Amino acid sequence: MEAGCWVLGGEFEDSVFEQRPERRPEPPALHGAKLCEPQWFYGETESSDDTEVLTLKKFRGDLAYRRQEYEKALQEYSSISEQLPSTNFAMKRDVQEGQARCLAHLGRHEEALEIAANLETKATNTDHLTTVLYLHLAIFSSFQNLEKTILCLQKLISLHPLNPWSWWKLAEAYLSPGPDLSALCTSSRGQTSVTSSNKAISSSVVHSGTGHLLYFPATLPENAVLSMEASGCNIQKAEKAPKNMQSCLAKWREEAGMEARMKACASLIRTRLLLQLTQSQQTSFALERNLRTQQEVAEKVKALNFPEGALLLMEEAMGEDIVPEKIKDEMHSEVKCVGPAALTALVISSSKEFEDKWFGKLKGHFCPLENQFHMEIQITA
Repeated sequence: MEAGCWVLGGEFEDSVFEQRPERRPEPPALHGAKLCEPQWFYGETESSDDTEVLTLKKFRGDLAYRRQEYEKALQEYSSISEQLPSTNFAMKRDVQEGQARCLAHLGRHEEALEIAANLETKATNTDHLTTVLYLHLAIFSSFQNLEKTILCLQKLISLHPLNPWSWWKLAEAYLSPGPDLSALCTSSRGQTSVTSSNKAISSSVVHSGTGHLLYFPATLPENAVLSMEASGCNIQKAEKAPKNMQSCLAKWREEAGMEARMKACASLIRTRLLLQLTQSQQTSFALERNLRTQQEVAEKVKALNFPEGALLLMEEAMGEDIVPEKIKDEMHSEVKCVGPAALTALVISSSKEFEDKWFGKLKGHFCPLENQFHMEIQITA
């Protein structure tokens, strides 16, 4: 480059070479952190802000609930609910949920369910719906309604199919003890669980042969009842033929037991597959819990005594949608804000819909005599 020829924009400003004045370090300003004494919210407040006063009351209710003082907690939540402005949606939902949980613990289940149903109608996103489903689950579990508990878990899974803990709880529900089977066999008039008018048999359990009691659904299939009526059999005749009744119930128990064991085992295998999927992303106590649960799953699966080929079949069926590359985004999906009608469409409407989807491929392999819902029961007088 010739002397005196400058590149456009290549000049240096004199200010670049000027010496800047030294900056003297100054001590940082003191941070006035607010120190809260334990149970500070029990003190008197001089605040004129109604929201702050109501927040303090909510903290008191939360502490009472934590201490299992449900009457006291309910009083706090109820007083807040009456004073909350209608525009404070978030706190109102929290308070109503607290009321419902307290009522469930106090045995007032109908009132708790009314609040839960009201919250469900006002849900506007998937987080709201998930919270409501967990609330329903807590209420039904509190008075041991096994059929409704299972349906709640199935709805949660339909909303979050990659949550291993819901599958774990569903497997435990299928293996949960329930009412005594002898109630099913009662033949005294007015006490029998089988009627031609309501076409139902009360919820009961069956023995799996592994020391567990297995749940099976309450409703007797309509075609089974019709077959009893067509054969001229009624409850009075069944009372005269207790051996035939016992034989039918034994056959039913065998079929229901196999189906319940299959559903529980498949749910456990799904749990293990999902835990294995998240294992590489976990550390510390989360990883420890994951590995501990996987070990518990392995022990429960082993106790159900299915052959190796059957377990491989279940693993294939329950892991069809588990493709790490495909579901990476689904595991961190955003909250879907939609209307109540659209939210309702996101969850299953019945246990049959859920079980047809997840266990339909397995039933034919594990219930060779067909399951209870497709089998006619013949009771001869």
